[in-house]
Amino acid sequence: MTGLATVFVRWTWWRALLHRGWWAVTSVYLVTVAHLTASELVLIGVGQSLAALVLEIPAGVLADTVSRKWSLVVSQVLMGASMLATALVDGFWPLLVTQMAWGLAWNFAGGADVAWISDELDDPPGVAVVLVRAEQAQLTGTVAGLVAVSGLAWLIGPGPAMVSAGVAMLLLGLYVVARFPERRFRPVAAHRWRAARSILRRGSSLVRGSRLVLGIFAATFLVNGVTGAFGRLYPLRLVDLGLAVDPVLWLGALGVLMSLAGAAALHVVRPHINGPTVLRRGFVATCVIAALGAAGLAVTPEELSGSLAVVLAAGSLPLTRAFTTIWVNQQAGSAVRATVHSLAAQAKYLGEITCGLAIAAVAAHATTPTALLTCGVLLAAAALLIQRVASAGPPTTGDRLQ
Repeated sequence: MTGLATVFVRWTWWRALLHRGWWAVTSVYLVTVAHLTASELVLIGVGQSLAALVLEIPAGVLADTVSRKWSLVVSQVLMGASMLATALVDGFWPLLVTQMAWGLAWNFAGGADVAWISDELDDPPGVAVVLVRAEQAQLTGTVAGLVAVSGLAWLIGPGPAMVSAGVAMLLLGLYVVARFPERRFRPVAAHRWRAARSILRRGSSLVRGSRLVLGIFAATFLVNGVTGAFGRLYPLRLVDLGLAVDPVLWLGALGVLMSLAGAAALHVVRPHINGPTVLRRGFVATCVIAALGAAGLAVTPEELSGSLAVVLAAGSLPLTRAFTTIWVNQQAGSAVRATVHSLAAQAKYLGEITCGLAIAAVAAHATTPTALLTCGVLLAAAALLIQRVASAGPPTTGDRLQ
C-alpha cells in the first residue's frame, strides 16, 4: 500500500478498536445496568438515526465545500465526547441524548473519509482495494477492541472502560490533524452558500437519474433498518435464552468470531473486487446469510445455536457496507463525492428510523423472536431488490456521477 493508504487503514483500525470495543460493552451496559426494555433499545437507535438524518446532508456538503480532513476531526471530537458521556448518565432519556450525539459524530465522518482517500489517492481501482482493506481493518480492529475494552470492563467495570475508550477516541483526532494531508481537494473560496446549494442540487439530481444508485439506496434503506435493530436485540435475546458465563465475555467472544469471519471473507473477495459482478453477488449473498441468521436466532431454543445464528447474521451485515460503499463510490465523481455518500447515508438513517420503528412496535406488541423474524424478512427483500435492479444493467458502472 502507498503511504496515504497505510495512514487511512491504520486510522480505520484504531477507530474501530475504540468504538466497536466501546459498543460491545455499552450494549451490555444498556441491558444489565440501565435495564432498558426491547422497545427502548430499538427506540434509542431510532432517535440516534433521527438526529443524524437532520445533519447528514449539511455535513456532506460541508465536506465537499470546506474540508474533508477537518470534517473528520470534528467527527472524532463529537464521537469521543458522546462515548464518554454515555458512561456518566443513566435512564432512557439521558442515554437517548448521548446516543443521538454519537449519531451526529458519524455525520461528519460519513462520506468525508471515503472522499478524502479517493481524492488524495486518485486511483479508482486502487481506491476499491483500499476500501476493502479498510473494511478488513475495521473487522480486525473490532477483534482487538472487543478483547481490549471488554477485558478492561471485566477488570475495572463497564463505566470506567467506556470512559477510557471515549478519551482515547478524542486523542485519535490528533492523528487525523497530524497525518491526513489535503493536497488535491480545493475548497470553495467564495460564495460558499451558493456553491453548497449547487453541489447539493447536482448530487441529488444525478442520484435521481441513476436507476442503479436508486436501487442501491433502497437496499441500503432495508439493510440498515435491520442492522441497527438487530444489533440491539440480539444481546437481549441471548440474555433471555440464558448465558453460561458473564454476558460481557460471551458477547465479546461472539464479536471476535463475527469479525474474524468477516475479515476472512473480505480477504477472499479483495482480489476480485473490481470484477463485473462481484459487488452484486456479494451483496445478495451476505443479505441471504444474514436473513437466515436472524430467523435462526428467533427460533433457537438455547444459547449455543443462538450464538451461531448471531455470528451468521451480525458477521454478514458489515460486509454489505463494504459492497455498497465501493459501489456508490464508483458512481460518484470527485466534485460531489462526499455529498453522494451523505445521500446514501440518508437512505441508511431513514431505514433505521422507519424499519426501526416498525421492528420496535413488533417487539413491544408481540415478542422479541417475532421482531427478529421481521428482520429476516426485510433482509430477504433487500437481496431480491438488488438482484433485480443490478441485473437489469451494468452491475458496477453505469452513468458516472460527476
